[in-house]
Amino acid sequence: MSLTAGIVGLPNVGKSTLFNAITKAGAEMANYPFATIDPNVGMVEVPDSRLARIDELIPAKKIVPTTFEFTDIAGIVKGASKGEGLGNKFLENIRQTDAIVHVVRAFDDDDITHVTGKVDPVDDIDTINLELIMADLDSVNNRLAKVQRAAKGRDKDALAELAVLEKLKPVLEAGKPARSVEFSAEEMPIVKGLFLLTIKPVLYVANVAEDDMANPEASKYMDVIKEHVAGDGEVIGIAAAAEEQIAEMDEEEKADFLEMEGVEEPGLNRLIRAAYQLLGLETFFTAGGKETRAWTFRKGTKAPQAAGIIHSDFERGFIRAEVMSFEDLDQYGSHAAVKEAGKLRLEGKDYVMQDGDIVEFRFNV
Repeated sequence: MSLTAGIVGLPNVGKSTLFNAITKAGAEMANYPFATIDPNVGMVEVPDSRLARIDELIPAKKIVPTTFEFTDIAGIVKGASKGEGLGNKFLENIRQTDAIVHVVRAFDDDDITHVTGKVDPVDDIDTINLELIMADLDSVNNRLAKVQRAAKGRDKDALAELAVLEKLKPVLEAGKPARSVEFSAEEMPIVKGLFLLTIKPVLYVANVAEDDMANPEASKYMDVIKEHVAGDGEVIGIAAAAEEQIAEMDEEEKADFLEMEGVEEPGLNRLIRAAYQLLGLETFFTAGGKETRAWTFRKGTKAPQAAGIIHSDFERGFIRAEVMSFEDLDQYGSHAAVKEAGKLRLEGKDYVMQDGDIVEFRFNV
């Protein structure tokens, strides 16, 4: 399952620094706009302590975590929706992602220029959001002109799309994102077909000063950002520059550094998990033998479709799933003990997968 979150923001807010920390991919950085022109794409492991515990109780030859994809998109500037800077290219890159990680500068540093000349997170957020909203409004207006003609002929599909467009237009004109509109199950396929930028879920990342790494909430900018985006998305604080340094350390150095700073885990772990959850993603496991492995699925996925994530033959020939929860394995200590306690279940085609399920699929093709 390949899903990606696009990292966006104004130039010099720390997007590429954050991306480097996430992927160790070495995206080009420079103290001027457009240092990153083409999107950089990197895969990261989703941190999950359950994998090590499963392997401890059901040993395997190797452990394979699940992954998540991030795309670093060049800095957007005011007027991007009209093609300013490299706006059209950047907006198209965002359109290809499934979610938005909106990086906001929340640190003071006279040596790093801000594109507007001052650090103002609220203004930065509004600049980016307005450009995305204006791009969506242009898309809706262009589509409206075509659909209105078809709707005059009482075309059923055109009438349905017209209703969606007419619901969207006043919201966008009011400067609000498409995700603020409630759509019915029947309307959602139409909305998805519009490929709107502001329909995507968003995670706001406050790039705080290194001094605030252990406690991002202490940043003077955090409350301001949270209040401004309330209801539109979650906010987490990350000290991107510090996280980039941590990413280059070996495990022993990393553990010592985090202990010294009074931090339980790298902030990137929180970011990756938050982005993963933003898309409604959960994890099931297969355990023992050649490998213990984590697999990504969308919340609400049924057992046969989950089996198909491993291999299409598993879904095609699905018979049943032998399932235990991670919590039960952790409590009872072995597969045999879970079974003896009556916690090992046989589930059929209608079973809805749960986060933390440890599964063995039975199939026949």
